[in-house]
Amino acid sequence: MSSRDRSQERGREGAGPQRPPRVIVVGAGPVGLTAALALARARVPCTVLEAQDERGAAYFRSTGSKAICFQRDVLDVFERLGAGARIVAEGTTWTTARTYYRGREVRTVTFPSGAGAGEGLLPPWINISQARVEEELLAAVAAEPGIDLRFGHRVVGLTQEGDGGGGADGVRVEALAPDGTAALHADYVVGADGPRSAVRELLGVGFPGESFGDRFLICDIRADLPFPNERRFHFDPEWNPGRQVLVHQCPDSTWRIDWQVPDGFDLEAERRAGALDARIRRIVGDGDYTLVWSSVYRFHERCAERLRVGRVLLAGDAAHLYAPFGARGLNSGVQDAENLAWKIACALRAPGPAAADALMETYHAERWAAAQENLRVTGDTMRFLVPHTDEDRRRRRDVLERALEDPEAGDRIDSGRLAEPFRYADSPLTTPAGPVPPQARPEAPVPGDICPDALCTPAAGGARERVRLRALLGPGFTVLAGREADAAAAARACRGLPADVAPVALERIDVSGTAADALGHPPGTLFAVRPDAHLCAVLPPGGPPERVRAAIERACGARTPAVRGR
Repeated sequence: MSSRDRSQERGREGAGPQRPPRVIVVGAGPVGLTAALALARARVPCTVLEAQDERGAAYFRSTGSKAICFQRDVLDVFERLGAGARIVAEGTTWTTARTYYRGREVRTVTFPSGAGAGEGLLPPWINISQARVEEELLAAVAAEPGIDLRFGHRVVGLTQEGDGGGGADGVRVEALAPDGTAALHADYVVGADGPRSAVRELLGVGFPGESFGDRFLICDIRADLPFPNERRFHFDPEWNPGRQVLVHQCPDSTWRIDWQVPDGFDLEAERRAGALDARIRRIVGDGDYTLVWSSVYRFHERCAERLRVGRVLLAGDAAHLYAPFGARGLNSGVQDAENLAWKIACALRAPGPAAADALMETYHAERWAAAQENLRVTGDTMRFLVPHTDEDRRRRRDVLERALEDPEAGDRIDSGRLAEPFRYADSPLTTPAGPVPPQARPEAPVPGDICPDALCTPAAGGARERVRLRALLGPGFTVLAGREADAAAAARACRGLPADVAPVALERIDVSGTAADALGHPPGTLFAVRPDAHLCAVLPPGGPPERVRAAIERACGARTPAVRGR
């Protein structure tokens, strides 16, 4: 039975009594599928509506890939959702990014693999096509009974019933379906339906920003090349003078090559004239190659004015668009999806509508702040890559020329500041940093940071039974404590909260001390970890277990936080 057949059998109106979904996710791209899986992990049933027809193996083989770079913490999200193992195994790992100017290397960045890398920790970066990631996410969704996936359902209507806030009765969604118009009701709706989002349009939410006039050519080619597994960025190479080229290796001997090209570039004309082949051969040489996919595109920098309107949330490209240098688009969208999923789960169990409403508003507060940071970073990159003023052009030339003679000047070259998780230090859900004990190391995490990972050795096992610290984090909140008694006492103090709280004792899972070292705080420190692996509190040794409850109450909506920010 196909997924369409299953969805029709489970979800056709008039087919019999059926419990309405708590959440409707609009869009079955990688962000929508991630949101659905994260909701299912939190035991929240959902229906996914996708406007396009069902996708099969032929679709994924023939589809080009916008995104290819996936960051370690996003791979960790996929792992938590049961879709990460094959993605990581198939992806091409890289740890080094090199930048060249006129053929000379002027900057090198190496990403630390972390303790135990290659033995069980996730790599800092992998390259794999977005299409393959979608394929794995779709397989995980198809195996999840709590998700009703419906292809061929184009959303055309959206009505918030009640006042549209935390006390609203819900949301009514109308969709054009293969067998007529479908009307569905849910507590919440997630708009993950891309840059031309129907959900955003129906909400009337503005999408301000700018589109860059410069054009870029992508070619994915399959060839045996002697290039290493690295990100290589070339300023003003002899084979694209005055412009840039980016080269990445992907699985199956496939290479992503990205050229800056003149405005008015005509791909088909270049293909017919043989100029495209000549362009590719200036990089790959005289050997055989296969052109897998090609496209010409412009970059956009936009952010929705609101990411949350009542019970409707925007995520991924429906919420924001970034220039791709730095891989902040899809990686950020996955983090949107996980953020909103656990908050919806807590809001559905909140003690009252005011608490639920305030908690859901923090989705906008946290992810809008993340979007603004990404826009700032990618905007700086585009001004360096494609300067539009004499001052910007002079600054770029001076930086690149200086880097030829001064290695320290290379740090000022901006070929894309690569993605990393946003820090929720100013979030209303984060317990203030005042009582945080002094860190053992300056880089040790503080409230709002993502919890570090480490390869741990359990007390009862040997080296072969080591496990990642983050793999021990459950779908609810987690309390990390050095001693088992402290972890258990903190968990008991959290009974009755609208969220599950699980204790993890380092003395049982970390006899090697690698997790304690990664956490970087004195013995006896307690760490409260959100479902999305961010620390909501770091509490000094001593003090009653109730302080952990207060921190998690603040983070899960058991209290009504005062939302700061926009």
